[in-house]
Amino acid sequence: MSASTPVRPTLPVDILARKGADPLVCLTAYTTPVARLVDLHCDVVLVGDSLGMVLYGLPSTLGVTMEMMIAHGQAVMRGISHAMPVIDMPFGSYEEGPQQAFRNASRLMAETGAPAIKLEGGIHMQETIAFLTARGVPVMAHIGLTPQAVNTLGGYKVVGRDDEAAQVMADAKAVQAAGAFSVVLEKTPQGLSERITQALTIPTIGIGAGVGCDGQILVVDDMLGLFTDFQPKFVKRYATLGQTASGAIADYAAEVRARAFPGPEHGFADVLPAKGAKK
Repeated sequence: MSASTPVRPTLPVDILARKGADPLVCLTAYTTPVARLVDLHCDVVLVGDSLGMVLYGLPSTLGVTMEMMIAHGQAVMRGISHAMPVIDMPFGSYEEGPQQAFRNASRLMAETGAPAIKLEGGIHMQETIAFLTARGVPVMAHIGLTPQAVNTLGGYKVVGRDDEAAQVMADAKAVQAAGAFSVVLEKTPQGLSERITQALTIPTIGIGAGVGCDGQILVVDDMLGLFTDFQPKFVKRYATLGQTASGAIADYAAEVRARAFPGPEHGFADVLPAKGAKK
């Protein structure tokens, strides 16, 4: 009798070890079927609070709740066997202080089984990140454009040009010093992103930050063309599934109205067919 050795899941230490190696491939996922699809190809699967906009139609990520993140985190975990899942901390669940952050991060991890969380902020979150990592909560940091601070930033703008560059660099060094195992750079200038990547010993994961980062992440609904309300400049559409789905739904509606669907092959006979015959 032979027994196969179970495959060890990807963990934060594995992502950290990828610094300077082949680029990390990262995408978001919010459901079990999509998690299964991206798991085949990705190193990191993020259950992002972007679900508020792409799934729930919210105007920003600010209305996302812990309950939403837990429910979608559980769904994604059912579809993951290779990549490392990370779950976003929603707005209002960690900003109050380290103790609040630990209560909510530990809840996310306990109720979903995810091995890591992500939170936004640089220097001002250094104490919180250090508190979490010292207590067994691996943290992926997120600096540059931080969508949860959109009202303070004045919109979804590039962060790190001119006089802002030194602050973003300082944020990057602060989250590394606090113990983050990686950091997302969002909408930061390419040159600055390269300098940060060279200065840090933890992987940088870019979204609108240029090719010089240690990895890249996109919202899966953006790159598949499912979310079409707007298209950020940094998004490349690898498919137009939204258009394909719209066309398929239109064809279905037309066939129903024309009584072309369902056809005889989609129905059931009044009498049970003879054994061996099609049912």
